[in-house]
Amino acid sequence: MKSETATPTGEFTLRLSATRRGARLARLFAVHQLHDWGVTGLGAEAVELVVAELAGNAASHGRVPGRDFEVRMWLGDGHVRVEVSDARAERLPSPVRNPDEGGYGLMLVAALATAWGVRDRCVGKTVWATVPVARQSGRQDAVRRQAQKRSIAPSPRPGL
Repeated sequence: MKSETATPTGEFTLRLSATRRGARLARLFAVHQLHDWGVTGLGAEAVELVVAELAGNAASHGRVPGRDFEVRMWLGDGHVRVEVSDARAERLPSPVRNPDEGGYGLMLVAALATAWGVRDRCVGKTVWATVPVARQSGRQDAVRRQAQKRSIAPSPRPGL
């Protein structure tokens, strides 16, 4: 793993080696970040599947020896935007049209996302998807999650 950034502002970036292990780690770290953001239920599962598919494609079809792939997620109001960038621009993804060829992953992405697409970069391409999600609301939920994560109880006020 090269770098990881998780911020309370709702942005997450991760760069991994373009291998099956890197794709698996991308999914696991994305799940962890969704949990930290309070994204739950079917929306979180949908984002997990989208990250797994796009990262798997980047590791297998977008692989250039010696180059990593990058996963970025942004938390918005009612959605998570997932972007996976790789170094191979000439291999553009498209949903399979012949069922004998396999490769149903992008059909799954299209079914789970409200929108998805591909854009060029200086080196390679970025495949993106916008996935609708539910989020736990309120500051109290965030404080409770952090306390549970650290296994600490809130301190009583002095003098009581």
